[in-house]
Amino acid sequence: MLGFLSLCLPIFAVVGLGWVALRRGAITPAVADAVGSFAFSFALPAMLLRLMAAQPLAESFEIRFFGGYLGACLLVFAGVMLGAMALAGRRRGQAAAIAAAAAMGNVGYLGPPLLLPLMGERAAGPVAMAIMSEVAIVIALGSVLMAPMGERGVMRRVLRSLLLNPVLLAIAGGAALGALGLPLPAPVDRFLAFLGASAGPTALFALGGVLGRLSLDRRLFVTAASAVCGKLLAYPLLVWVLLGPLLGLEAFWVRTGVLLAAMPTATNAFVLAQRFHTGAEAVSAVVLLSTVIASVAFPATAWLLTPAAPVP
Repeated sequence: MLGFLSLCLPIFAVVGLGWVALRRGAITPAVADAVGSFAFSFALPAMLLRLMAAQPLAESFEIRFFGGYLGACLLVFAGVMLGAMALAGRRRGQAAAIAAAAAMGNVGYLGPPLLLPLMGERAAGPVAMAIMSEVAIVIALGSVLMAPMGERGVMRRVLRSLLLNPVLLAIAGGAALGALGLPLPAPVDRFLAFLGASAGPTALFALGGVLGRLSLDRRLFVTAASAVCGKLLAYPLLVWVLLGPLLGLEAFWVRTGVLLAAMPTATNAFVLAQRFHTGAEAVSAVVLLSTVIASVAFPATAWLLTPAAPVP
């Protein structure tokens, strides 16, 4: 257990550093946003493109993993949304915002720095499939359900943003190169490796800067705690059931899927709620609470899944 903590806590410490820097005034929100934009638009795509291109598509993409992970994602979304409407009396838009917070993990920013050291570079494929499931599907579904009834052009705007998403474009490009078996030229590979090496620190620091602007309203604690239970308990458990007992995937896919599902809520869920002016305060609380809990829960989950595995 201590080995997994020693591996994971420094990563969450960088998030904490970004939080402290923002709260103490060492950086402004604009600086945090700029660092995050660099990570999202350049560093993370470079890393994923290089890793995906280096693997044959048959090894990096497993259709049963994608289907099982997506199925768990949709079940969590539907369950939390129905619960928020039926039990808490939330309106459709607010319930959809809370559901998106429970179904959208921070697999883009936290996935690579946490999963690659634990599971090796082969984990790039599952990370990419989790990003496609949670970013593409949850954002599209959440946008439609959060938008006011009768609002036009929502799907068109969502599809346009997804088609221009640099991370999704990098995944598609890397998968195409891997499928064709085309190696990257050495200078291009070194360029992508150098640029991609900055993805982890910049993304994590920027994440901390975003968290530093969020707040946890005590009046929303029950709502936030319920959504966090869906995110950090129900989601990983559903992924384990679907990928393991039901689909019979090998241990690598099951472990990686569960660890991806155990990621805290992505700040994109808060951005989405803000965009549609619904449930932003509740989602803010979910993001903060899930990140704090995951800093301990994630290494514990990794330890439970691989008790005999050596930690690098």
